Amino acid sequence: MNLHRKAGTTADGPFELVVTPESAGWGYSGLRVLDLDGTETITTGGAETLVLPLSGRGSVEVDGEKFDLAGRTGVFDAVTDFAYLPRDAEATITGTGRFALPAAKTGKRLPARYGPATDVPVELRGAGNCSRQVNNYCLPHTFDADQLLVCEVLTPGGNWSSYPPHKHDEARDGESELEEIYYFEVVGGGMGYQRVYGTDERPIDVLAEVRSGDVVLIPHGWHGPSMATPGYDLYYLNVMAGPGQERAWLICDDPAHGWVRQTWDSQDVDARLPFGGTR
Repeated sequence: MNLHRKAGTTADGPFELVVTPESAGWGYSGLRVLDLDGTETITTGGAETLVLPLSGRGSVEVDGEKFDLAGRTGVFDAVTDFAYLPRDAEATITGTGRFALPAAKTGKRLPARYGPATDVPVELRGAGNCSRQVNNYCLPHTFDADQLLVCEVLTPGGNWSSYPPHKHDEARDGESELEEIYYFEVVGGGMGYQRVYGTDERPIDVLAEVRSGDVVLIPHGWHGPSMATPGYDLYYLNVMAGPGQERAWLICDDPAHGWVRQTWDSQDVDARLPFGGTR
């Protein structure tokens, strides 16, 4: 299975990136990125979906509702507002920019809603060269959905995130079973790196050089670090969903590296954070 898909290789019509559960070879998580200058009508099929501006602004009409999205100039500049689309919906998006459409298969149809940027919790995680910013758009404690989990991670150049390596591929106490998509953007045409590795029982081995527009698919296994090379800030959008009846994001650290968390107590958070504003 090709787990690292480079920018442009999954393009389809107005979508510069398309990952479906079928093309990923799994059951739940999907992502499209829409490059828009005008109007496009989309269908959600059996998946609940967000319309989340990466750059630009627009409006979304769905189920008799209209949501105006103020958007942002780019992913490092601000948190954005977004729209939630239910499954089995047809939506018209009008605007100019690039819009991420993270999606998750679901059997439940929830109402269309607007997610204001002011309601998105911004978390500074880690410390020292493990400092990163997490924008928590659509998680159990931030926005109601049936299966979909969505957040952004912004990592200053030279730092490591998704670290210590962790996994979420078993349904058990303290861990949930989730497929995950990492969608990357890198400042200034730079590059970053993504590591994924497995166990003897479930092997997986990825060490990918990632650039803007690339995705890495994580069906299972330990993932991390996500490495921002010096001089190039790294962004990734995380899209997760799985078979669990309870919508939860519970992770398990690789026991060989979990001790790293203890070192953060004696370090400061990177002064370059947060991006685009004050805490």
